[in-house]
Amino acid sequence: MQITASAISLNVEDVPASAAFVKQYFGFHEQMSADGFVSLARDDVGFNLIFLRTGLASLQPESLRTQRAEGVLVAFVVDDIDAEYARLTAAGVPIATPIQTEPWGERFFQVTDPNGVILQLVQWVHGPEATD
Repeated sequence: MQITASAISLNVEDVPASAAFVKQYFGFHEQMSADGFVSLARDDVGFNLIFLRTGLASLQPESLRTQRAEGVLVAFVVDDIDAEYARLTAAGVPIATPIQTEPWGERFFQVTDPNGVILQLVQWVHGPEATD
């Protein structure tokens, strides 16, 4: 098998709101769109971020049509987590989880888009601590 592209597809109530959010605050650009659908990309991200309007008739399998993107976390690894936290906080982006560092070296925070999608920014500050 050869995989030539990848995408994350999330069902949301308001596609334009989520698309505008990731374009404004995360630098994505629109690659294609139609009624109830938008595919967003960045040159340095290995996948497209797709938003589909909840209830869209073309969504398959049909059982997913009423589902929302709940419990899904979209994570981006960044070079300077503190600078990103300052930038997004200053811009008034809703912070879901304030910046913190896990014992295994993951420094992160989470923001919430207008549809409740959680986007997590991560910086690895050190490797996992040795345990006995």
